[in-house]
Amino acid sequence: MKTLLKHLAAACVVALAAGPLQAAEKLGYLVKQPEEPWFQTEWAFAEKAGKEAGFEVLKIAVPDGEKTLNAIDSLAANGAKGFVICTPDPKLGPAIMAKAKSLGLKVVTVDDQFVNAKGQPMTDVPLVMMAASKVGERQGTELYKEMQRRKWKPEETAAMVITANELDTARRRTDGAMAALKAAGFPAKQIFTVPTKSNDIPGALDAGNSLLVQHPGVKNWLVVGMNDNTVLGGVRATEGNGFKAENVIGIGINGVDAVNELSKSKATGFYGSLLPSPDVHGRTSITMLHDWVVKGQEPKKFVEVTDAVLITRDNFREELKKKGLGS
Repeated sequence: MKTLLKHLAAACVVALAAGPLQAAEKLGYLVKQPEEPWFQTEWAFAEKAGKEAGFEVLKIAVPDGEKTLNAIDSLAANGAKGFVICTPDPKLGPAIMAKAKSLGLKVVTVDDQFVNAKGQPMTDVPLVMMAASKVGERQGTELYKEMQRRKWKPEETAAMVITANELDTARRRTDGAMAALKAAGFPAKQIFTVPTKSNDIPGALDAGNSLLVQHPGVKNWLVVGMNDNTVLGGVRATEGNGFKAENVIGIGINGVDAVNELSKSKATGFYGSLLPSPDVHGRTSITMLHDWVVKGQEPKKFVEVTDAVLITRDNFREELKKKGLGS
């Protein structure tokens, strides 16, 4: 017994001489809408990365500018060395960066890019983001594929493109879709654009209605928009104007906002959605930040995530579960 106590005492002396155990690195992960499945999945995979690499992820909701700046103060007070953020408003970029710099915190943005006072992208801040043009091109390609599968005649078909060109991401998505349709051989003269006042179902519904009345002779419609809800609004417009589901193909982008529509017992004109990868966004952004803070590896200024899967009524439950978004 005495021998055992001597060994324990010696071990304690060695441990004390080596100094206190090093605390796990703390990094923040700030999101604008924590109730959304997308951001819950980003958080979950960021935490997985933290457990694997031995750092702690401090998750904070930042629904507005005031809470964002307060959260940055809180992170610094808790010993964090940096944070990933999906900002509630891209125009907060300069204020966020000024606050972070004053506190010595490194910043990686995810999903939404900061803009400066002139509305120009802040390209000097590292960004992990869905490849907007490429996902738009995929949207156009998948629409054309489904049109061919249904054996629609091009001369009887038109594309309704609901735009929001003041938003760079939205513009790149819809431009990409139109470019892919043209490249596939869809007649450019039958692609019609209409701006929406808001990127939601009511705004897109109004936009779609205004376009449909201008083209009464069209038999079949392809519906393009920057997200699920704008495409859903366009589809609702076709329904209100007497078009049957078999004469409409709408493919959205985001996936999570399409679940209710794809769950309906009867098919609608909303054919499917391109589900991106919040799991990849969460893991990639926090790992970039960790390597920057701990290893001094400065991240790339722009990392495009191209992973996206087409979900339809046939596969959406299975694919959502793979991303951690299903129940």
